[in-house]
Amino acid sequence: MPALRIVLAEDSALVRAGIEELLTKFGHEVVRSVADADSLVTAVEECRPDLVITDVQMPPGHGDDGLRAALRLRQDHPDLPVLVLSQYVAKAYAKELFSLDGSMPGAARGGLGYLLKDRIGELSEFVAAIGSVAAGGIVIDPQVVRHLLTERDRSTRTQLLSARESEVLALMAAGHSNTMIRDELHLSEGAVAKHIGNIFTKLGFSPDDGNRRVLAVLAYLRGA
Repeated sequence: MPALRIVLAEDSALVRAGIEELLTKFGHEVVRSVADADSLVTAVEECRPDLVITDVQMPPGHGDDGLRAALRLRQDHPDLPVLVLSQYVAKAYAKELFSLDGSMPGAARGGLGYLLKDRIGELSEFVAAIGSVAAGGIVIDPQVVRHLLTERDRSTRTQLLSARESEVLALMAAGHSNTMIRDELHLSEGAVAKHIGNIFTKLGFSPDDGNRRVLAVLAYLRGA
């Protein structure tokens, strides 16, 4: 993974220092480390980072100020990769974050991620998520995905998916590659490719729709 210039926003000084140390250990540069949402917006405008990592809840309002700042930054800089961290599962936050790019080809947007803070302790997963988001991918915490799977208000198109196709799409939403899906579900590579092809077809995506994998995940989120 290439070294990234990162702006980090976290109101807890201890957590912020820990994340900064971890990022530095893996060769990245934290170009600005801030403790509130207003400073996050300013830091991005001044530093033009490769990636933003921000907590959801921060000053000045101590509500979802970090998420609001992330949404504002994505509107102003659609190609800016953003990884949002949350203390607990909040499906509404995930839906709002990913709804911004719902109608746009994934290849034309920066990466997006929504992870629980507990995932930071899983170093390999956390570092992989950073790389995926920085490269333009979508990463959603597996625990959030599991909660989404319990929802029954699916969109008409996602209801067309078979049980196995829904499993494959959920793993795609969690950032799994085809190989990882193969190993997780004990399928052949050909079977995984077939299921993904069926998902694209049922969700109405053609080869001309750019990054269909990203669009499929966004459709999944909008239907949840």
